[in-house]
Amino acid sequence: MPHLELSAFDTPKIAELAPVVDGKPDLSKISEIDLEDLGRRFRLQKIIFETSLELYDLMRTTWKGNRETLFSQLIPLVEKFIISNKLTISPPLFGLDEIRKRILITLNMSKVVQHSWEQIRFENTESIQPVFDTEKPIRSTGDMQAWYTARPCERTKRSHINFCVYDSTWEDTESFELDRNPNVDAWVKNDHLGFEIIYIFKGVVKKYRPDFIVKLKSGEHLILETKGQPSEKDKAKRGFLDEWVRAVNQHGGFGKWRAERSENPDDLVEILTAT
Repeated sequence: MPHLELSAFDTPKIAELAPVVDGKPDLSKISEIDLEDLGRRFRLQKIIFETSLELYDLMRTTWKGNRETLFSQLIPLVEKFIISNKLTISPPLFGLDEIRKRILITLNMSKVVQHSWEQIRFENTESIQPVFDTEKPIRSTGDMQAWYTARPCERTKRSHINFCVYDSTWEDTESFELDRNPNVDAWVKNDHLGFEIIYIFKGVVKKYRPDFIVKLKSGEHLILETKGQPSEKDKAKRGFLDEWVRAVNQHGGFGKWRAERSENPDDLVEILTAT
């Protein structure tokens, strides 16, 4: 299990929380709850149980075994993680107060659930196989139809799409480098292509569209995302993108793929040079 840090600076002192009714939040009864009272009511065992229950809800639909067995296995796993040094509190002095620590875990329970579920899912996967669209399993930039936009765009040289639409000046800078870098054979902005990665965040199925797809002179395909400081949602996206890359590479019929995140315009050259 990788490390997870919960920061007290990111958690409000007074929160709008939904009281738990029969294990589910009743959104019609949201009220302002004093956090000290919350800490007294949410004992460690209750936190472990509620976290395990949320994990169970995420996993039960795809679990092929006995569901009671699943829940009984999740409780000790969650307990072991919460009391271990893999879950840390920032600042450290905040974590020394048991009530404040429980409060922080309670208010960040969704982070603990997402973190635990991703590791259980990815670490226990025995094999990965791509699932193809039954109507159109193979797509190409040549299939794109003309479309119109009021957003800024520039004509391209190495892209199969003759214009690139920019969502930011950062993307403008990166596309300029893609058009002139000697390691790039072809590239395309992932806009109206239908290339999406399905991922799950906080129990909700979502679609993630990476920014660029690049074919390097080496023959390798690169999925490039331009992103600064990653959020919890970005980390979830990356986990599912990495799984997609592994599935395609294991299939072997579409060449070699890798995924990278550009954290600033200056690191793109190094990314395109790496093998």
